[in-house]
Amino acid sequence: QVQLTESGGGLVQPGESLRLSCVASGNTFSINVMGWYRQVPGKQRDMCALISSGGTPLYVDSVKGRFTISRDAAKNTVHLEMNNLQPEDTAVYYCIARDGVRGSYYSGDAYWGQGTQVTVSS
Repeated sequence: QVQLTESGGGLVQPGESLRLSCVASGNTFSINVMGWYRQVPGKQRDMCALISSGGTPLYVDSVKGRFTISRDAAKNTVHLEMNNLQPEDTAVYYCIARDGVRGSYYSGDAYWGQGTQVTVSS
C-alpha cells in the first residue's frame, strides 16, 4: 500500500501562483508514475499533470506553459508549480501514484491522496 499526503492548496486571484506538494509513504519502492488529477463538482476527475519515474512529464493541454511538475525520488515527493492561475483552474486537486510498468502513465494500481482545494477568484 501507498499513502499520499498533499499540501499547498488555497485561494488566489487570477494571474497568481500556487505550489502543490505530495509526499508518498508506505511501499514507495513500487511507485512508477506520480502526478495530479483535478475535479470540479459534477464532473469526472481529469488528468492534469503526470511524471514518470524517469522524470518525463505529461500535461493536459490547458496547463501547458503554466504548470510545471517535478519529482524528488529520494524524498518520494512530487510538486506542481502552478503559474498564471485562471478561474477555470478552480478544482480539488488529487495526488496520484501508480505502480505500473515503466513506459506507461496509466497502468498499475492507483493510489490517491485526500485532495486539496484550489480556488482562483477575484
